[in-house]
Order: sequence, then C-alpha cells, then structure tokens
Amino acid sequence: MVSMGDQQQCQIITATAALFLAVCGILLLVVPTEDVKEPPEFMYGIVLDAGSSHTAMFIYKWPADKQNGTGIVSQHSECHAKGGGISSYAGNSGGAAHSLEECMEQAMQEIPKSRHKLTPLYLGATAGMRLLNISKPKESDEVLKEVGDKLKTYPFSFKGATILSGQEEGAYGWVTVNYLLENYIKYGFVGQWLSPGRDTVGALDFGGASTQITFETKQMVENKDNLMKLRLYGRDYQIYTQSFLCYGRDQVLLRLLALLMETQGSDSSIVHPCYPAGHSDSIKLSSVFGTPCNKRQTPYKPDDELQIKGTGNYDQCLGNVSRLFSFNKCSYSRCSFDEVFQPNITGNYMAFSAFFYTHSFLQEATGISIRSPEHLEDATRVVCNMSFQEMTNKVQGQGSRLKDYCAVSAFVQVLLVNGYGFDNLSFPHISFQKKAGDTSVGWSLGYMLSLSNLLPAEDVLLRKSLSSSAWVWDSPGCWILSHFYVHLQLASRQAELYRHSQSTQRVSCQRSWDLQLCR
Repeated sequence: MVSMGDQQQCQIITATAALFLAVCGILLLVVPTEDVKEPPEFMYGIVLDAGSSHTAMFIYKWPADKQNGTGIVSQHSECHAKGGGISSYAGNSGGAAHSLEECMEQAMQEIPKSRHKLTPLYLGATAGMRLLNISKPKESDEVLKEVGDKLKTYPFSFKGATILSGQEEGAYGWVTVNYLLENYIKYGFVGQWLSPGRDTVGALDFGGASTQITFETKQMVENKDNLMKLRLYGRDYQIYTQSFLCYGRDQVLLRLLALLMETQGSDSSIVHPCYPAGHSDSIKLSSVFGTPCNKRQTPYKPDDELQIKGTGNYDQCLGNVSRLFSFNKCSYSRCSFDEVFQPNITGNYMAFSAFFYTHSFLQEATGISIRSPEHLEDATRVVCNMSFQEMTNKVQGQGSRLKDYCAVSAFVQVLLVNGYGFDNLSFPHISFQKKAGDTSVGWSLGYMLSLSNLLPAEDVLLRKSLSSSAWVWDSPGCWILSHFYVHLQLASRQAELYRHSQSTQRVSCQRSWDLQLCR
C-alpha cells in the first residue's frame, strides 16, 4: 500500500520532469540551426556493349555527389543477351531489338523505380557494327535506329545508340583498367579520397573483330590519330591508343581460312595446319567472304561449302598466321605492324577479353605457367601438335571453340611478341584477367566513367541540426536544469529501491526457515 507521503513525492517529481521537458523544448525551438548533408542517393547508369559476337548489358551505380568532377562508379550487375551481336541481325527486321528485351527487363527490376527516369541508358556498338557500316551503311543505320527506338520505350533516360571508333574503344578500356586498379584515386583509411601516385597500366583488348592497345606515354606520338587526352578526377592523361580492325578473334580465323584457300588454290577443300589432327569441318563460302576483312576479288558461289581437314602442325600454323601481318613497311621511327606507329612498350599491362581466355586455355591444356615469350611459344607448340582427341581429353566444355585455340594462340604469340614488341623483360608485366573484383574488364565501365562527367550532380538532401554556437549560449541554463533533473531522478530511484527492499525483506522473513534473516 502506497503512503500519502509517497504519493506527494511522485507528484512533485512528475511535475518537475514535465517542467524540465517543456523548458528544453522551448530552447530547441528558438536556438539557431544549420543545414547538415545527408548521405546522397545512388545514381544508376546502363551501358549496352553491342559487340561483334554478342551484346552485354552492364548496370553501374555511383553516389550523386561526385568526387573531383567524376562519379565514383561501381558495377551493380550484368546481363548477356542471347543470340549474336546486333550487326548479325542486319536485314532481319526486329531481330536486334528483340535480342535486348530480356536484359532490359532485368534492368527494370534491379534499378529502383524512383530512379528510372534519372538513369541514363547508352548503347555503344563496336567493331562488328564498324564493319557493317563499312560494307552496308544503310543496313547499319537501320539496325541502330531499330535498337534506339526499342530502348526509347523503357522509362530510362535514353542517351543514344552510337558506333564507337576503335580509338574510343581502346581509350575507354584503358580507363576501366586503371579505375579498377585504383590508379586514379582510392578511399583512404582517414575517410578521404586520395591520389595513390602510381603509374597507370596499359590495356590490351582482343575482341571478336578488332584488337586494341592503349597505354600512357611521355614519348612523342608521331601520328596524332593515335593520341588521346583524357581528364579524370582532376588530372590530365596523355595516352597512345591503336585499334586494329579485322584483327579480332573471329575475323582472324576467317582471314586465315581465306589465306589457306588462296595458297592451296581450292574453294572446295583445304588442309588446315592450325586445326588439330583428327578434326574435320565445313563452312559456307558466304561465311568466309561475307565481311570487309575478306573481300574476294574473283567470283564465288556463296552457298558452296568448304571442306576443312586438320593436320595439327605448329610450325606450319605459325608461318601462315604470320602472313596475316605486314612487318615490312614503316614510315615512322618505329611501327608495330601494318605501317602503324607505336612508341616503345613500357610499364605494366592488363590483357583481357580473348587474351584472357586464350592464356587460360593454354595453361590448363599444357600445365605451363606462361610468364615469358618462350613459355607462350612452348605452350602454343604443345597445343598445336595435339590431336583433337588429346585436346578433348585435356580441356572440357569448350565445344566448337576447341578447334580454334591453336590458331588463336599462334596469333596471340605473333601479335604480342612480333607486333607489339613484348620481350623477356616486358612480357612478365602482362596480367591476363577477366575480372577485377566483381567487375568485368572492358570498355563499358570506362565509357560510363567518362560520360558521368556530363551528368549533373544532384543537390544533396538536407536536415536541420543545432549549430555548434547554440550549445555555447544555452549551456549554462541547460546544464543547471539537467543537473537538477538528474538529482531528482536519483532521489526518486533511491526511495523506490528502499521501499522495494523493505517489501522483499518482509516476504523473505515469512518464507525463510532461518529466522535470523529477519533481524
């Protein structure tokens, strides 16, 4: 039972606490406030990489408040469209647009609906469309218009469908490589973005229809077409970049077939030293010569089939592959091949796309760790001299690509060593990679990084907060009230504990067998 005195004490404490809260509430209403930044929301961007063999979609995200003028971009997810590249749908109305639907639906689901209208959407087409634009410019325009009209139907901010030049493809790949390696900026442990002060890394890209080499150089670039200047994170970069159209994996294989047909003088059957012994194949002549990389001067029947028999001979394969390059003429102080100027190779490089897959296959099939030109030659020789059955037993899951690895490996050997000039000192500085962390290596991330400079940074959200000066002029009054309130709470708590202990003691005495506990 609560006594009259206890009731009066509770009433006094309650009234005092209410008074304290009221006074503090008034103070909080009248003191000055200042705006404090809330963490920004993420911006999203979509890049469709319309390559020669297939289309890949990459979703990127970055904070709305950009660092040093460029968004801090990371890969959110990716999607690989079924079917061939958009150039393969030339003359097939609706095919290119339809091929993008599944990936675009994925983007609709993954990007928050509130950000759809603010999400830029880009489609960049590479060497496959460059070739189509050369051979059939009208059909190239129709394909671009078709995919553009399709992408406009989605609630994103469509920015256009364009064909990238080879130099742009190389430069954006270089941007990607160095961004993933944190060679521009990195987040320091003190919570600031810092410049690591490291040298940049060159980029080696090997696609289906072209190959690119790009690296920063302080040497004079004698051909200004190879010179690009970029500005990222407040710094300027001068890079050399060169794209070789028709030197991509798929086009090289077709050019090699055309060369063998020419040297053997047959449109019906050939022996192929780069195909493994025990393997036979056939291909329509229209597939061999239906590209600007393989213009046939003499008439041929497109529907006729070429029969191919593999012989698996490394030396003969290497000799034929070398004939795809021209090393004889150079009007500059130094050339790589095909009369193209190139500065001396310096620094580290990342090789990706088909470079990675070829390097990975060679190491798996031969067990040779490839760290020098000699290792590359040895591994290629072993693979090229394998029978088809031996190759099948060594490496699983390659399907129709298996027969091509000898030719592609020989091409990579000639390109890197004889073409670009990697030797025993520089070759070990090549890193063959597919991904860096969770991000795919390619030109699309660099494209998004560069284009994010064109996106306005959103105004950050603001909330009200007490200014630091408010705690200066209000501190005496608040301190006195707080001090008084704390003492009242302590006194109230002590009284409550005392009453509780008395009540507990009486109950314990009644239940205990030891009566001395009640004293």
